[in-house]
Amino acid sequence: MTAITVRPGRLRDAAEEIERSTGLRVQIIGGTLVMSPTPRGKHAGTVQVLRDQLIPALPGSHRVYEVSSICMPDDEDDYATPDMIVLPKDWGTDDEWLADPRDVALALEVISSSERASGIASKTEWYAIAGVTTLLTADPRNGTWTLHTRPRDGVYQGVLHGKYGEPVPLTGAPLPSELRTDELPLYSPRH
Repeated sequence: MTAITVRPGRLRDAAEEIERSTGLRVQIIGGTLVMSPTPRGKHAGTVQVLRDQLIPALPGSHRVYEVSSICMPDDEDDYATPDMIVLPKDWGTDDEWLADPRDVALALEVISSSERASGIASKTEWYAIAGVTTLLTADPRNGTWTLHTRPRDGVYQGVLHGKYGEPVPLTGAPLPSELRTDELPLYSPRH
């Protein structure tokens, strides 16, 4: 194990260096560096299925983006990079690299096969604290999804659970009324 010493206020520099040198995806969630390997095909497939539904259903004012990060208000060293994000189309011509959480119509997190419950809870809390209005988590380990809405005081007030095959009812403009989940892939059972 390699120890990395990070001077206070330099977490973003450390995260960028780790990404450059290892290829791992790095986020800073609540002041902690969180690293994850390149997603598996079924992880990417989950994003693809949902993106393909969103693109034709969004109004001209919004687009689907990947590899875009959201800042924590008032903390430039704290950010998350969801698997997919719906933002105003102007984001595609912005020089900034951190999106304002108030501009996020939907953030998608696909649960990795090795992700722990504590990590999932920390990410969900981060999005609520940041004020992301709608967070969808898809879990290919067990074929479930959770829709989080209405963040207040660091907690999502609306939490709806469902299984693959059941549509995800979305919160309205600019999003479509629902997303189908019947084509979402499942991870193979671990032996």
